[in-house]
Amino acid sequence: MKRNRDKGTDEVLRVKLPNEKQVFGRVEALLGGRRMRVKCSDDRIRICRVPGRVRLPRIREDDYVLVEPWEVGGHDRGDVVYKYRETEVQWLKKRGYLEGL
Repeated sequence: MKRNRDKGTDEVLRVKLPNEKQVFGRVEALLGGRRMRVKCSDDRIRICRVPGRVRLPRIREDDYVLVEPWEVGGHDRGDVVYKYRETEVQWLKKRGYLEGL
């Protein structure tokens, strides 16, 4: 994040967007054991996990995340690969990426 000293506003320089395999998601419920139920932007509800190789800040209900569906059983399961910060969520909402979540 870069602070614009002249205007006193914050500007997000880089926001991670999904590639062709990834989708946006919103955490509906925490299930325990690094697993959660996530409503994805492709209108599916997936049981997602945070893989051991990924270090994320604490994830809570109603957080926005980036989900990578599994290649096998990808309609029902996926991995959470990124958690969006509040300023990133505002930026994404302003540009219409999170409509329908």
